[in-house]
Amino acid sequence: MRIFLRLLLATACLPAAAQTKTAAQRADSVLKLMTLAEKVGQLHQLSSDFATGPIQPQGDRQAAIRRGELGSMLNLMGAARTRQLQEIAMQSRLKIPLLFGQDVLHGYRTTFPIPLAEAASWDLPAIEQSARIAATEAAAAGIHWTFAPMVDISRDPRWGRVMEGAGEDSYLGSLIAAARVRGFQGRGFGHTDAVLACAKHFAAYGAAIGGRDYNSVDMSPRMLWETYLPPFKAALDAGAATFMNSFNDLNGIPATGSAWLQQDILKKQWGFKGFVVSDWGSLSEMINHGYSRDLRQASEQAILAGNDMDMESSGYAQHLAALVQAGRVPISRVDDAVRRILIKKFELGLFDDPFRFSNEQREKDYYNHAGHQAAARSIAAKSIVLLKNDTVSGRPVLPLQRQQRIALIGPLVKSQKDNLGFWSFDFEDDSSRLVSLYQGMHARVGAAQLRYAKGCELTGTDTSGFAEAVAAAVDADVVVMQVGEGRDWSGEAKSKADIKLPAVQAALIKAIFRTGRPVVLLISAGRPLIFHEVASEVPAIAYTWWLGMQAGHAMADVLFGDYNPAGKLPMSFPRTEGQIPIYYNHYNTGRPAQNDDQRFYVSAYNDLPNSPQYPFGYGLSYSRFVYGQPIASVLQPKGATTITLSVPVSNQSGTAGEEVVQLYIRDLVGSVVRPVKELKGFQKLMLQPGETKAVQFRIGTADLRFYNAQLQHVWEPGEFDLMVGPNSRDVQTVRINWQR
Repeated sequence: MRIFLRLLLATACLPAAAQTKTAAQRADSVLKLMTLAEKVGQLHQLSSDFATGPIQPQGDRQAAIRRGELGSMLNLMGAARTRQLQEIAMQSRLKIPLLFGQDVLHGYRTTFPIPLAEAASWDLPAIEQSARIAATEAAAAGIHWTFAPMVDISRDPRWGRVMEGAGEDSYLGSLIAAARVRGFQGRGFGHTDAVLACAKHFAAYGAAIGGRDYNSVDMSPRMLWETYLPPFKAALDAGAATFMNSFNDLNGIPATGSAWLQQDILKKQWGFKGFVVSDWGSLSEMINHGYSRDLRQASEQAILAGNDMDMESSGYAQHLAALVQAGRVPISRVDDAVRRILIKKFELGLFDDPFRFSNEQREKDYYNHAGHQAAARSIAAKSIVLLKNDTVSGRPVLPLQRQQRIALIGPLVKSQKDNLGFWSFDFEDDSSRLVSLYQGMHARVGAAQLRYAKGCELTGTDTSGFAEAVAAAVDADVVVMQVGEGRDWSGEAKSKADIKLPAVQAALIKAIFRTGRPVVLLISAGRPLIFHEVASEVPAIAYTWWLGMQAGHAMADVLFGDYNPAGKLPMSFPRTEGQIPIYYNHYNTGRPAQNDDQRFYVSAYNDLPNSPQYPFGYGLSYSRFVYGQPIASVLQPKGATTITLSVPVSNQSGTAGEEVVQLYIRDLVGSVVRPVKELKGFQKLMLQPGETKAVQFRIGTADLRFYNAQLQHVWEPGEFDLMVGPNSRDVQTVRINWQR
């Protein structure tokens, strides 16, 4: 009874507003009452019966919760179910609440476009809104913590997890990481619509050799600091509550066991106050890496390296207490990890009311929220990238005209769940909520104007449906085809050596093209696919990614011009796998190719252009935007001054539209070689027909900084090219000379 009364005072079960102690002080009060077994329990996380990784037998979870020896669970959803387990936690000696985590990557009940697709919107407020809605719905279902945002930079579309991130660029990726953290964490902890964000995977997971998931990463420290760490720092600066380490080894040290990453950089240099969780089983996988003899040593290495919570390995649960008792792990390190976790539980308000997130009425209120569905439709339309729109019979193929007879052909036209993509949730009433392309078009023009034929399956060699598809095309004025990947083709453990559009789909496209009807190709996928053979034939192409539950309506909005596409690619699209990794901000080399026709005795392929099929930042519009000559306010700036680069952008068409104006900088001579260009700013603006706006970028020495050979973050005087344009390829340049 005495312990219970002391705990009651420590946790102070009064309204949060009445508290005078900080979350840290309250955590310290609880920490003093805990046994070693209870401390270890707070560092132990297990999954429910729904798995997102390989499950190993872990015994009776409910019994462990009652003993206070399980502090967190993942893959548990629903207000009623989370309440049930939280009630069991309230039967433990100290009544420390459970923390429920879940991979809420692009929506919960309302499914938004996959993160890579949202990155194509280059619309930071929309991306933040998407995360805000996801957090609101997830929190209402009892979830406290999302394992997102994934902020890994990747230049290799063979890696299936590109779908989870923001693409190849650190600048864009950093801004998106911060937006997503703000969205998930909302007005701050203590509000019932805010969940803990988790920046993952720390670090360099997106640079896995060969694009093969879980593979090793070998890179220079300068590349790490300049390209792969900035989005993590941006997430931290935005207030990310937690970090997740990564499966890969980095230069020979598994990230879960890397004190350099987790202690030296994250907790000491960056001052991170939250806690670090391992990825699923990554602690025990250090044995397979050859870094740990057994689970005991892996547990010792991980805790000393700064890994606070063990997800699904049970290494801490089995060995940590004994390691402390044997003097192998100081109790102070355990206390630090436990304290970090307890603070987050206090900040969430779980000690004041363990059930505050498990509210069935609030869950019902958000179950089919019309405003959330409208937001999903809007963001999906913003994520579509128009890659090609040629003129046929005197006018561009897109937008469609409402009086046209339209053939809808392809294996994805009537699919609903494939539009959700990987890392999405299934609900029993999905068939009434999800919108296919066919449904979206039917709602727009009715059945009389539509002809439909599936044509083929996603894969295989069966072409028996081609004849029906050709007949549908011949009976139409225009053909819209939806092809691409199935829902689970990209994502974790979905690395592929061959990322071409499947051969049967390519053959169907060619058969339809030969009818002579104008073809609009919609490609739905979780990664950049290779489709250069058909790209040269069809007159109109839009990359529609996996757009979520409102995909069909969003595609129809763009096809008919109700939304003028404004998306821009967040990754370079290769012509073939032989170009991978491919990215715009490469070095120039000592023998640079001046153009795609120069092939010999320069850094080039003999059988293929160097350039990608579509460059980073590329995307067309139904409007015609024209860029004037950029003008720098000062051509020879000195010291810590700020200059302005101004460029007039005109909409020389009869259609209002949005344009993403992009700023790139090149440092021509440095103490280490610098990329041919680096994104340093962008502005998304709306221009009415005939309207011209002067777009201005302010540039200071902070935009010129890089990591030198000594890993100092410096800028060096000299000449710089300032480049402005609609993508990373088509730019206009002003050269300045910046001196100290």
